[in-house]
Amino acid sequence: MPQQGITSLLAARPWLLADGATGTNLFLAGLQHGDAPELWNLTNQAPVRDLVRSFVDAGADIVLTNSFGGTAQRLKLHGAQNRVVEINRAAAGLAREVADAAGRPVLVAGSMGPTGELFEPLGPLTVDEGTAAFAEQAEGLAAGGCDLVWIETMSSIDELTAAVRGAAASGLPTFCTMSFDTNGCSMMGVTPSQIAGMMDQLAPRPVAYGANCGVGAAEMVATVVSMAEAAAPNDVIIAKSNCGIPEFVEDEIHYTGTPELMADYATLALDSGARIIGGCCGTTDKHLRYMREALSGHTKGEKPSVDDLTERLGPISRGARNLFDNAPLGERPSATERGTRRGGRRAARAKAPSF
Repeated sequence: MPQQGITSLLAARPWLLADGATGTNLFLAGLQHGDAPELWNLTNQAPVRDLVRSFVDAGADIVLTNSFGGTAQRLKLHGAQNRVVEINRAAAGLAREVADAAGRPVLVAGSMGPTGELFEPLGPLTVDEGTAAFAEQAEGLAAGGCDLVWIETMSSIDELTAAVRGAAASGLPTFCTMSFDTNGCSMMGVTPSQIAGMMDQLAPRPVAYGANCGVGAAEMVATVVSMAEAAAPNDVIIAKSNCGIPEFVEDEIHYTGTPELMADYATLALDSGARIIGGCCGTTDKHLRYMREALSGHTKGEKPSVDDLTERLGPISRGARNLFDNAPLGERPSATERGTRRGGRRAARAKAPSF
């Protein structure tokens, strides 16, 4: 589907439902820790195909390919750095096969995650080298039939810039998301409002942008609120939250989010300004069904307050609360409280590495 088709779909619908988790669901299907899920696109295709189909059956309008770690830098860890195009083409082909059999429009989004390398001056990778790596991956995704490139879980401006430039080589529209933590910023110190403000500096400008992963649904909604306040009027914002909070249980990571919680998250994300809403780590097809049903029966309302989030989705961190400082939500904090929060943000920025 060309960009004009994607734009038409967005214009015709108040929201689109993105899919759930790839990695955590493939672990449930037998993937072993330390193995590369991307290699299953060649060696164990049935579980990959079945996962995509489960998301489509649950109502997803957008499905991501099993290619998150599909750059040469990530595949090198498994001796597959010379098979980038082959692996990504296969990932796209599996998702394309399922989407084409859906009987309704389903977009196939080529997932591109971080290279795992730090960019200069913190590490060895240059922006040009990163661009080349992402371009190679995007080539494979386009060859396999993707409708768009979906850049996700980024933390630095440099890597996001390289990924967007690399994706452009495919000729496909680009969506992108970054991951934000409990400090209200990415691992490299980037805030949600900064991302909204830099979209015009990226070439080509992404069709949609937003946040994914993170630490929980409440934090994600706070991120969307902040991003939407800084966004241009017609910007399309993405929210793809982890399924609740990750917890270690008997040496395994489990996610606390129930289907009901994820349904609440979906409607709150819509109210906060997101138009593309899905789930990240821990989100299954069951969660997605509840999210689809909730969105289908929901009329967009006012942006939630902090109290709304904590009541419906659970506690949020001080960093996430700070994201509400510049948003016209609920009761405004006092001047003393605002000063205290600014001091906290200055301290957090001082600790954050530069990029």
